[in-house]
Amino acid sequence: MKGANFITPKPIDTDAKAALVQEYADDMKAIDIEVIDVSRKTSVTSRLVICTGTSDTHVSAIADRVFERMKHDQGIAPVQRNMGPKMDGWVVVDYGDVVFHCFREEKRQFYDLEALWKDIGENPDLIPDA
Repeated sequence: MKGANFITPKPIDTDAKAALVQEYADDMKAIDIEVIDVSRKTSVTSRLVICTGTSDTHVSAIADRVFERMKHDQGIAPVQRNMGPKMDGWVVVDYGDVVFHCFREEKRQFYDLEALWKDIGENPDLIPDA
C-alpha cells in the first residue's frame, strides 16, 4: 500500500514486554502496579501486569496509554482488548504472553487476581525438566 506506515514488531522477550507495560502504566500514575509470573501455572499467558486507577476515566486513560505506546513505540498490537464505555472499572489488554489488567480499586479488591494466582499451584506439565 502506497504511503502506509507499518511498524514491524521488535523482537522482545516476555519480561521486557511486561516491564514496558508496567512503565507505560506508571507514566499515567497507575497505583500499586504488580507483575505476576504465572508461566508455571498456566499455558494461557506468562505474566500478568495488574494496576489500579482512581476512576473509570483514569482506568481508561492508563489502558489507552499502554495500548498506544506498545503499538506505536514498540510495534506490538494486542491479541485482544476489552476497552470501551461498558468496561465498568476493569480493562484487559492481552498481548499473548503478557496480559494487562487495570482496575478501579473496588473491582481489584473484589476479583483479587493476585490472591487467586498465588493460590493456584504450579502445573507440572509446564515446568521444564531439570
